[in-house]
Amino acid sequence: MATAKKPAAKPAAKKPAAKAPAAKKPAAKPAAKPAAKPAAKKVAAKPAAKPAAKKPAAAKPAAKPAAKPAAKKAAAPKAAAKPAVKKAAKPATPRKPNAAFMKAMTPSAVLAAVVGATPLPRTEVTKKVWEYIKKFKLQNELNKRMIDADEKLKAVFGGKKQVSMFEMTKLISDHLK
Repeated sequence: MATAKKPAAKPAAKKPAAKAPAAKKPAAKPAAKPAAKPAAKKVAAKPAAKPAAKKPAAAKPAAKPAAKPAAKKAAAPKAAAKPAVKKAAKPATPRKPNAAFMKAMTPSAVLAAVVGATPLPRTEVTKKVWEYIKKFKLQNELNKRMIDADEKLKAVFGGKKQVSMFEMTKLISDHLK
């Protein structure tokens, strides 16, 4: 009797796999006729699986809810997308920029030749220095991380002909008060 259950379990495992494509086909209207053919096969398979009728009966409800959550998952991203937008909007309102970055700093006379003499936040100073670098094509062609200084930038960089873009921010901060 135990050996009879094992073969019945194997076809039962195959049946849910066969049901999954059948579940997809009824969703499409033209595929309604092919869905009737697997139903005829199921009828033929049921008499063979009568000794293990309890297991396939349990598998059928499990297979149907598995198909239903798939439909829910398709609808869930749409519903999740709307709250995600709301969540993104809520933190944006209470979030404030870091005061240290937004504080207007006065550039030194040497740096003022590049970015202007008006007080600017650090972020704006960095942007203006990059605009200057791009305008005069001072970025090294072979190694884009390196900046080749002209006369104005050489004074800002402490006399160095070439500095890395990471070192540049450190050297610029020395010219801000």
